[in-house]
Amino acid sequence: MHLSRPSFSVTALLGCIGLLVQAHFLFGQSPANDNRPNILFILADDLGWKDLSCAGSRYYETPNLDRLAAGGVYFTRGYANCQVCSPSRASYLTGKFPARHGITDWIGAATGEAWNRNDRLLPASYVKQLPASEVTFASVLQEAGYRTFFAGKWHLGGEGSLPQDHGFQINKGGHHRGSPPGGFFAPYKNPFLEDGPAGESLTLRLAAETAAFIEQTHREEQAPFLAYLSFYTVHSPIQTTRGLWRKYQQKAQPMPAVDHRFMIDRTTPVRQVQDCPVYAGMIETLDDAVGMVMQQLQQLGIADNTIIVFTSDNGGVSAGDANSTSNLPLRGGKGRQWEGGIRVPFIVKAPGVSQAGLRCDHPVTGADFYPTFLELAGLPLRPEQHADGRSLVGLLRGETMQPRPLVWHYPHYGNQGGEPSSILRLGDWKLIHYHEDDRVELYDLSTDPQEQHDRSGDQPERTASLQAELTAYLTKVGAKFPRPDSRFDPEKKRLQQQRIREVVLPRLEKQHAHYLDDDFSPNRDWWGSLPDPS
Repeated sequence: MHLSRPSFSVTALLGCIGLLVQAHFLFGQSPANDNRPNILFILADDLGWKDLSCAGSRYYETPNLDRLAAGGVYFTRGYANCQVCSPSRASYLTGKFPARHGITDWIGAATGEAWNRNDRLLPASYVKQLPASEVTFASVLQEAGYRTFFAGKWHLGGEGSLPQDHGFQINKGGHHRGSPPGGFFAPYKNPFLEDGPAGESLTLRLAAETAAFIEQTHREEQAPFLAYLSFYTVHSPIQTTRGLWRKYQQKAQPMPAVDHRFMIDRTTPVRQVQDCPVYAGMIETLDDAVGMVMQQLQQLGIADNTIIVFTSDNGGVSAGDANSTSNLPLRGGKGRQWEGGIRVPFIVKAPGVSQAGLRCDHPVTGADFYPTFLELAGLPLRPEQHADGRSLVGLLRGETMQPRPLVWHYPHYGNQGGEPSSILRLGDWKLIHYHEDDRVELYDLSTDPQEQHDRSGDQPERTASLQAELTAYLTKVGAKFPRPDSRFDPEKKRLQQQRIREVVLPRLEKQHAHYLDDDFSPNRDWWGSLPDPS
């Protein structure tokens, strides 16, 4: 497959030279002896907690990510900061939980009277783009002399709030849209990414752009870099090549027969098995793309001076969207308030600091990356900015950290069946407060990670204490809440739920069984994808 290389303008080159000069005066270093660590931040879209083979998947294949996990620290209780994308992405860059920075839903979602789905509440308003006042870790690293690069999904605003407005000197493909406008094969229809040859893989192209940036920065500028590779995959639409579909279609054949792939969990059908060959092909391409960039680091001899992070922006899509994966034994998935919606792959490799192969059970979140990067880069922390994040450097070394409250605030309805709710986790206990009726659920995740046994009834004091702590935090940061919708029709809701059981569920079962049929073909040219090399 042909992978085009990015071009760099004279203006960008001159800007880079200026930054290197700035770094010399700031740190008393010349480019030749600037040994500060590089940072490669890799963010997948909608990748589930159990979508890696090193996390226990027996269907998906991720050898490159498995090697990364074996060489770094794998956080078994790593969390996204929201069950949908934009809020988490803002939290990663700002070090703040969504209730504090105000982006509490995916940007573009309807709120207030514009919400017309017949629900009890009107979703709360939210901030529609990453504010200019927010100082991202990219801005801080750029000011310190790092060369900064962004590739892929942004979804934090359009003109005036693009990657180049928030600390990234180069932007390849980041714009206001949350899904790839042209799909996962060229032509991309992306205003910030030139088209490659028809059928070129978007996922591999973004990796190639990142690898080229790393090579040029190392060879020509010798400055430390921040490369933020933000894949659109595995977000819908799910698309792969005919060859990869066939590989995983055949791999599913000896698996136990499945009578029902879905079950209704409170509001909507949720996938219970990993056997979608189209989605599996996307994961393999994602893994190949990660491997491409890691290989570039090795070839340049800078792998031992590069921090690598891999994570996802929310849980896997087990309901809604493409209904493509299962997060079991965790409950739920993207858009939902249970563990499957917020727990994600979370890998950090910091050479010279992290313990290779360590599996850390301490609960951590994406807001922790900001102070972690600053500490690893030898820069002073900015607690007034990354107000909710905590540096993970001690945990990377195998040390312990005191438990602290982690907060999620999603005053919206998810397209995947999620309910307006706020969450607080402290230690092993997780409290969920539902805004429709003020009810709460309390789970002991140490004994009940599937969240099947609500303990609020037999733990009234603990429930009240956690609820008070959650309320105090939300009040302190000025969180916004949904309000009742006078248009709500209970009978209409009953009929809607009946349709989900009697029409939507059977249709899903038929559609997902068809993915494994020998004659499955999504369209005549498989989305125009190039033929597989084999």
